[in-house]
Amino acid sequence: MTTEPDSFPRRHARTQRFTLGAPRAFTVAPDGSRVVFLRSGSGTDRANSLWVLDLPEGGERVAADPRALLGGASERLSPEERARRERSREGGAGVVGYATDAAVELASFALSGRLFTAELRAGTARELPVPGPVIDPRPSPDGRHIAYVAKGALRVVGAEGEGDRALAERESDQVTYGLAEFVAAEEMGRSRGFWWSPESDGLLVARVDDTPVQRWWISDPAHPERDPQHVPYPAAGTANADVRLYVFGLDGTRTEVVWDWAHYPYLARVHWSAAGAPLLLVQARDQRSQLYLAVDPDTGATRMVHADEDPVWLELFPGVPSWSPSGRLVRVADEGGARVLAVGERPLTRAQLHVRAVLDVSDDDVLVSASAGEDAESPETGEVHVYRVNELGLERLSHEPGVHSAVRAGGVTVLVSAALDRPGAKVQVLRDGKPVATVTSYAEDPGLTPRVTLTQGGARRIPCAVLMPTDYHGDTLLPVLLDPYGGPHGQRVVAAHNPYLTSQWFADQGFAVIVADGRGTPGRSPAWEKAVRDDLAEVVLQDQVDALQALAADFPLDLDRVAIRGWSFGGYLAALAALRRPDVFHAAVVGAPVTDLRLYDTHYQERYLGHPGERPEVYRRNSLLDDSGLVDAAEPHRPMMVIHGLADDNVVVAHSLRLSSALLAAGRPHEVLPLSGVTHMTPQETVAENLLRLQLDFLKRSLNLP
Repeated sequence: MTTEPDSFPRRHARTQRFTLGAPRAFTVAPDGSRVVFLRSGSGTDRANSLWVLDLPEGGERVAADPRALLGGASERLSPEERARRERSREGGAGVVGYATDAAVELASFALSGRLFTAELRAGTARELPVPGPVIDPRPSPDGRHIAYVAKGALRVVGAEGEGDRALAERESDQVTYGLAEFVAAEEMGRSRGFWWSPESDGLLVARVDDTPVQRWWISDPAHPERDPQHVPYPAAGTANADVRLYVFGLDGTRTEVVWDWAHYPYLARVHWSAAGAPLLLVQARDQRSQLYLAVDPDTGATRMVHADEDPVWLELFPGVPSWSPSGRLVRVADEGGARVLAVGERPLTRAQLHVRAVLDVSDDDVLVSASAGEDAESPETGEVHVYRVNELGLERLSHEPGVHSAVRAGGVTVLVSAALDRPGAKVQVLRDGKPVATVTSYAEDPGLTPRVTLTQGGARRIPCAVLMPTDYHGDTLLPVLLDPYGGPHGQRVVAAHNPYLTSQWFADQGFAVIVADGRGTPGRSPAWEKAVRDDLAEVVLQDQVDALQALAADFPLDLDRVAIRGWSFGGYLAALAALRRPDVFHAAVVGAPVTDLRLYDTHYQERYLGHPGERPEVYRRNSLLDDSGLVDAAEPHRPMMVIHGLADDNVVVAHSLRLSSALLAAGRPHEVLPLSGVTHMTPQETVAENLLRLQLDFLKRSLNLP
């Protein structure tokens, strides 16, 4: 297969989906004097530097250049750091994360397992000589100390490099301090394992004991000389890690935090600010009940601040729980059929908004991101906006159609805005609501403009995006390619340019491409998301079929030539489509699919289907592989291309191997494409490029297209 250096697949891979060179990870100083962020030097440069934008002058400067700090040497990542990046889907290099003190004067970060600090006013950076490999270094609020994890121990060093010591020593190969366990990082959105006290005299530290967790082997068959990787993986129905929490004082004291761990084993959130006592959110294993707990750091005792229950499941949200400056609990909750912001016991929003995250809490208001709720007068398909909310009402801060988020402090707001009519994201710096600066993006222009129509399909008004070939004149029916994710936490129909680039490339090869966000996807209402309880298969598949058939009335779709492609949950959905609805779908590209739902992790799978030991029939009904195999699946047999990374430690390759074995036993045609050394991401340039080309070749062959 030949490649073209300037082709879209090659540029898409080389630029990591045109994200390289775009500014990200913003922090605003509390005095409003500067904005800190990460950005690589060009649209093809993977190595991020730490940057500072000084206000009010608006000048940008580099605070830490990874190449200079490493003397031009290549980065070397520890297995623990590679795992952290896999959990966060981080494909960049250089400074991929940083933390600051309360004044945003000092930043710390890790490079090649070494600890570095940057003085943000002076713009100078240096290495602190400490034991490594260093993970997740974080300054104390007063900037006098840096806490970090090395070899499973939590350590603290002075900001000048003095007095390095372990506060919590690693007890065994299975017990670590200061790191998030697998399900916290992969499913709960909690990547951290320690939190500084606001007085800088101690820390809350998670102790993770992986001893109860079953071990899996992740091998690389292309390199039989290498030992397999031995990883703890808590598959549905099996034991989780034992996670406890301690208060460690810098004076050497250690106090265990006590709660009803037997009933609430999941430590989902930790918050510690000057506005109140340390605050925990702990969940029951079935995720239908959770407690907000205030901690007495002197004794470790906890008291309940609030309790939530839900007959389906309880969702976790970014930015909460937290305290308001006046000491009231800030949370996001599903109440009265809506997802609302609550401060104290009072909801401050209603069903006109679907709150998605809390971005900042101040004396005057709460900053949130939200999409239109079920009671909105004019639903805005795929849009997400930023709102100020207080007891007097709400005000929208983002005005143009698109997808917006924000970071705020000291009267300064960094507003990040993506829109359909331009590539990338625009970053504006606002002071008191008025623009004072912009942050430059070095991301490459894709050279491709999605020809996309946002609409709704079917009686359930399923959010849809329809993409047509750039040069299409409306004179013929087009073969159809469905390109969904289709599952929880994966909204694909968004009012932004870059998420549709790959879909548009497929459209330009002669397809009408449909992206549909059926029930189970986020952004609409709690009931919409929770409609998939006990039924991840038929509900999501039916919504894809309904959207396709409804759109055929308004778009030139050839329903005799319909294919579907997807990755992860989208791969599962694509396989479902080919196996269960061959009357509708004629070919499927099945990427990294979850096929046997008992092989996926506890926190995700049990949220939707319950415990497999208690509900085996639910797992059989939803899995691609049931006890009878695939012999009884619907006729006719449709071609499938199954793709999987052999190094995937999230959706392990056993899923695809079991699917292939079942397909072979049932006499079903399929192709398998194993990716040696590839994880659940595909950051390798040539792999990512050729994956698109091979999928296109398969789709054209399977649909008999020229």
